[in-house]
Amino acid sequence: MDEYIYIGKIVNTHGLKGEVRILSDFEKKDKVFIPGMTIYIGRKKEKEVINSYRHHKVFEMITMKGYSDINEIIRYKGLYVYIKKEDLKLDNDEYLDSDLINLDVYVNNEVVGVITDIRDSGHNKFLVIKTSDKDVFVPMQDEFIKEVNLAEKKIVIEPIKGMF
Repeated sequence: MDEYIYIGKIVNTHGLKGEVRILSDFEKKDKVFIPGMTIYIGRKKEKEVINSYRHHKVFEMITMKGYSDINEIIRYKGLYVYIKKEDLKLDNDEYLDSDLINLDVYVNNEVVGVITDIRDSGHNKFLVIKTSDKDVFVPMQDEFIKEVNLAEKKIVIEPIKGMF
């Protein structure tokens, strides 16, 4: 079964030539908003292909192949945009934040908890780690995260004193 990843919402059209504004906080925009990328729109996952892309203010602006008029694409206004996970080409050391959910957390070769969520404060992202008695927030920074191994479903953390 196909796994779809939410990448944004079409919030409006732009101009008369079939361009749409997408509001997106997707973490790998440079990997999805590229000409030739297949996207899926709405609940029915209507398949479209990005023809052109540009960033404008807070929006990702795209046109889609086969459309050149506002009247052809107005039906997509307000719909969510997805990609298939298999179409996302990440480097070997890259991963999505969502890939970290449910990984076991190791400190000094011992499992101390499991990642249950990722929070974004606007300035930093934090892993939410559920331990046996509390939730621990660990900044998603290299000085704390020493290893991510998706194949073994584990992440190695080097905490500061009092963190756990």
